[in-house]
Amino acid sequence: MDLTKLSALELGREIKNGQVSAVDAVKEQLAVIKDRDAKYQCFISVEAEKALAEAETVQKKIEQGEYKNSPIAGVPIAVKDNICVKDMYATCASKMLYNFKPGYHAAVIEKLKEAGAIIIGKTNMDEFAMGSTTETSYFGETKNPWDIERVPGGSSGGSAAAVAAEETPIALGSDTGGSIRQPSAFCGVTGIKPTYGTVSRFGLIAYASSLDQIGPIGRNVSDCAALLEVIAGHDIKDSTSVPDLDKNYMLALVDDVKGMRIGIPSGYIGEGLDPEIRGAVTKAGKVLAEKGAIVETFDLDMADYAVPAYYVIASAEASSNLSRYDGVKYGYRTKEFTNLAEVYKKTRNEGFGQEVKRRMMIGAFVLSSGYYDAYYIKALQVKALIKKAFDEAFKKYDFILGPTAPTTALKSGNNLENPLKMYLGDIYTVSVNLAGLPAISLPYGIDSKGLPIGLQLIGDAFKEKTIIRGAYALEQTRPAIRPAL
Repeated sequence: MDLTKLSALELGREIKNGQVSAVDAVKEQLAVIKDRDAKYQCFISVEAEKALAEAETVQKKIEQGEYKNSPIAGVPIAVKDNICVKDMYATCASKMLYNFKPGYHAAVIEKLKEAGAIIIGKTNMDEFAMGSTTETSYFGETKNPWDIERVPGGSSGGSAAAVAAEETPIALGSDTGGSIRQPSAFCGVTGIKPTYGTVSRFGLIAYASSLDQIGPIGRNVSDCAALLEVIAGHDIKDSTSVPDLDKNYMLALVDDVKGMRIGIPSGYIGEGLDPEIRGAVTKAGKVLAEKGAIVETFDLDMADYAVPAYYVIASAEASSNLSRYDGVKYGYRTKEFTNLAEVYKKTRNEGFGQEVKRRMMIGAFVLSSGYYDAYYIKALQVKALIKKAFDEAFKKYDFILGPTAPTTALKSGNNLENPLKMYLGDIYTVSVNLAGLPAISLPYGIDSKGLPIGLQLIGDAFKEKTIIRGAYALEQTRPAIRPAL
């Protein structure tokens, strides 16, 4: 049995039933990483010794009857490198944090440990999660397992590519403006961006605090639902964390959408969308209608203003959040300086990459005197209007169906030469973060270039079960797709 081809839930069942051990699962996964990761560069660091030691401990506990309620006990998992794991590097793919090891676990890591999951390493990403291609990493760009000349998407490209390349059955990413969903679409895997406040942000190194959210990336909807059920929940260490959640997400894994009302925004299937992706959205709508859902198109106001509002708000918050990296307390420090001002200036100039500097400068500009009202306050007003437009839509629809990205995976190097083009690629994802809503991306077919197409289902706040139910129903109507590795 090739354990690395199993889904996380399938592997968890094999381990729980005693067919294989957690140690065997980790050993096979590490062997695949050793064999393939030089080609795909999904990982920044792999913790083989720690993972094997943890697997031995977990296996003993499983044999003693612990973890009975955990579907992922003994299952290896990869973690995006902006999520803190005690005594493991947390670099954010930046020279600025190249040597940083946190002394504590993020809240989601504590929950993974309680569930018996085994962390095998930290995945590559765009530097400080700023990018849509995983090309801005200080440690080198990740390759798309479907075509190594193409990007895996970003910023959670390492996590999505690792799942697609069978280097891990499941992974954690973070989503600020589409950073779980877009790479999931490009790599032909499934990813969920939860409602803001569903998953604790404690231990997530911040990009834009009002938008960031940790979520799962897996091979199918069931794996993502199971992992979300593990990591969701209230955390007193995160003031934005929501108490009293109904987090039995696996109960939504039913093939039944009869009577559900589904809206497709006309602006999401208009100009600028690849015709083959438009065809996949249309086909998915017809399939859901055949299953008994009511599917119709509608106008979603304010969608055209989502991208500029997002980049103003995200850059402003990034400018504030990244001001803590000054070469004094931890991380990189310039080697040559004569005074404190030089330490700050040269450390930040040498430690940050071009895309991070660009967004920090935009953020400083929109927060500066004379421009604060004209840009930042205006963007917050647009954010409120976008949320209002979604609220109106969800009075009529159970969920919204559309594309995840306007194209399939792009050639490497295309977006770095034209940052504006990269920003516009987030047109279908950023509004979800601005409104704090849940969304799921799942693969739905392959285009004429042999690349996976991703569809996105958007739900009302805390309605993860609804989008999981819709995605699961769609998933049953198409064969599983995997790259030729």
